[in-house]
Amino acid sequence: MIAHDNGLFRLTTRTASYWFRATAFRHLEHIYYGPRLPDDQPAEPLLLKRTAVIGGSVLYDQSDPTYCLDTLCLEWSGIGKGDYRETPAELKMPDGTFTADFRYQSHTVHAGAEAMEGMPAAQGDEADCDTLLLTLLDESNAVTLTLIYTVYPKTDMIARRAVLHNGNEAPLTIRRLLSLMVDMPNDGYRLITLDGGWIKEAHAHERTVTYGVHVNGSTTGDSSNRHNPGFVLAAAGTTETAGVAYGFNLLYSGNHYGAVELSNHDIVRVALGINPHCFEWRLLQGERFETPQAVMCCAPDGLNGLSQRFHAFVNAHVVRGDWRGRERPVVLNNWEAHFFRFTRGKLLRLARRARRLGAELFVLDDGWFVGRDSDTAGLGDYAVNRRKLPRGLSEFARRIHSMGMMFGLWFEPEMVNENSDLYRTHPEWALRTPGKAPAMGRNQLVLDLTNPAVREYIVLQVTLILDTCAIDYVKWDYNRHISDACSPCLPSQGEFYHRYILGLYDVLSRIFRSRPHILMESCSSGGNRFDLGMLCFSPQIWASDNTDPIERLAIQGGLSLLYPLSSMGAHVSEAPHQQTLRDTPLATRFHVAAFGCLGYELDLKYLSPVERREVARQIAFYKRYRRVFQYGSFWRGEAGKANKTVWHCVAGDRRTAVTLLCQSQAAASEGFDRLRLAGLDPACRYSVQTRPQSLFLKRFGGLLKHVMPISLNPDGWLLRLLNRRYCLTDCVERYEGCGAALMGGVMLANQFMGTGYNPRTRLLGDYGSNLYVTTETQSGAAANQ
Repeated sequence: MIAHDNGLFRLTTRTASYWFRATAFRHLEHIYYGPRLPDDQPAEPLLLKRTAVIGGSVLYDQSDPTYCLDTLCLEWSGIGKGDYRETPAELKMPDGTFTADFRYQSHTVHAGAEAMEGMPAAQGDEADCDTLLLTLLDESNAVTLTLIYTVYPKTDMIARRAVLHNGNEAPLTIRRLLSLMVDMPNDGYRLITLDGGWIKEAHAHERTVTYGVHVNGSTTGDSSNRHNPGFVLAAAGTTETAGVAYGFNLLYSGNHYGAVELSNHDIVRVALGINPHCFEWRLLQGERFETPQAVMCCAPDGLNGLSQRFHAFVNAHVVRGDWRGRERPVVLNNWEAHFFRFTRGKLLRLARRARRLGAELFVLDDGWFVGRDSDTAGLGDYAVNRRKLPRGLSEFARRIHSMGMMFGLWFEPEMVNENSDLYRTHPEWALRTPGKAPAMGRNQLVLDLTNPAVREYIVLQVTLILDTCAIDYVKWDYNRHISDACSPCLPSQGEFYHRYILGLYDVLSRIFRSRPHILMESCSSGGNRFDLGMLCFSPQIWASDNTDPIERLAIQGGLSLLYPLSSMGAHVSEAPHQQTLRDTPLATRFHVAAFGCLGYELDLKYLSPVERREVARQIAFYKRYRRVFQYGSFWRGEAGKANKTVWHCVAGDRRTAVTLLCQSQAAASEGFDRLRLAGLDPACRYSVQTRPQSLFLKRFGGLLKHVMPISLNPDGWLLRLLNRRYCLTDCVERYEGCGAALMGGVMLANQFMGTGYNPRTRLLGDYGSNLYVTTETQSGAAANQ
């Protein structure tokens, strides 16, 4: 809801209020952003007071000695009028100066979202959201700034962006124009960012907001695995379940810039948008520039509450097409099984095994086109390798479909190898700096997506394959950062990075908007481009090339702050893992991957019969609870121990929940484990039961001789044979109680204490885990009768 009365703007969502006003000098003063206030609450108690002159102030107008922009809470600011904090706009104005003074002129409000040109934005019809357009004017330069606010009440989200229009005969140069800026009084905030690199993406890092500017940005040409665009501000004392938390994110896939500044008068400024790194954009008279859309949310019920709001928003308003709200299929991807070394026969045998185990989508990864026998050649060419697929790709797709599975295919259309027909024909299509050798990454160069001819080539080549081979799924890869950011197609290289992303969005729109049935999964050496912009085209994103479940706890857990589980590609792979050499149990690999879009990425022929039975049970279990995993309410539990991680997914009706308890490393004779469930109805009665899981004999090694009547070689043929056919079942616990009691904590059975095995002892060890299924047995109303 958006209301305006006597210069006061009130934006109201289900649980939050956002207020600002136009001052006497027509600047936009921020008043309040926090838990929802009554509509009749006066603004005066909330206003930052100006009752004394602050020494050293640069006054905006001599008529008011307390009116200094540097000490106001503002919605927008500029350069040259006394505000020396982080600026959302650095503009060389038509008069040749950098002074910009945008002041309120008018506003309009309408139901529904406001369309964007060339960039994706959150969707919403007249029942979903309302939009406020504020017109600000720098009068002496005839330059107009429109601030656009779209309010999504049900998900407590506010979207913001800015549009700059040059009405002057002289040109204007943009060096920085961010999407969002807001000032708030400090509340002991902690800044939480998602940082990392290849195979260690999105680890959550916290620091207290102290004096100065904290920057969270990317200059790699993409949203990057180094610093995700999204970040969180948590007020003092905020936990997963209590306290006020603010989230900020950007619907953009290129260089981003987020800043949090604490001023010397304890005002926190938040700003977010396109990174000004190497950015310069010229506007002639009548031209306009539109920033990407930023989104922000306030949750009064802790970090879990913030995450749940972001998850609901992304699923309802960011993801689009046939796969919005639709359960994702169980994948078998052939990459880690074969790499580049496969034949048609190997693929079909793998697909048949996958189908028998319950997989629903078979994905052929890299290596299917001519010349692609390693990562040194072939990128850019899309002729099918007839040596590997002698009957062609369309015939292979038909065979997969005949097995009852969907068929998916890997592409990396934004890249080219020098050893390719495309590069030999069009070397000018690859990025390079004149007079310098181009910098290589993974033996490849980046194609110039600012060039319309390049975009046309990509669209034609990809759509030809999609339409002739009946492709159901596309893995769209992007395996290096941008260097040599230079295009002969552009008059100003300061436009390159943004023009590249506009070119990418143009390509994706032309390929997938008319093919909404195709499930696209974005990939970028793992999670290098995990952002809301890509989620507008790609309902799920490959979270990381690291499939080690212990590492994935940090990666998927970090991403869960701002992104739903339905958006995270997560696979079970072989152990020891290629990325860490860690040897993890098959059960744990599944348990962690189940909290995402489940897939398997291993050569199934090397699984023993008992392992194949276990995988089939895993897939069946996931399908049964898939809706809960992908679209349930997600909670990060507070495990109470440094070596434990607890996650919960709770169905929307709170009748079913699935909980993960995962142990990183075992401790000798460890104390009790208390499992505190989350999200249940306190008055309902539930049963809680462990998902049965297999314990393979090989894990116990020489210890088996202590429990067998005869002494056997732990590496001998007999035990190897038994290990392929037989296994133990880990401890299965079952409890009943009301939701309040279960959320208070279930005391679990002891772990292994070094004193022997029995069926009531949990045998977790290093990297062990359990899943617990909670099912309602009696409603709250019936329980109270």
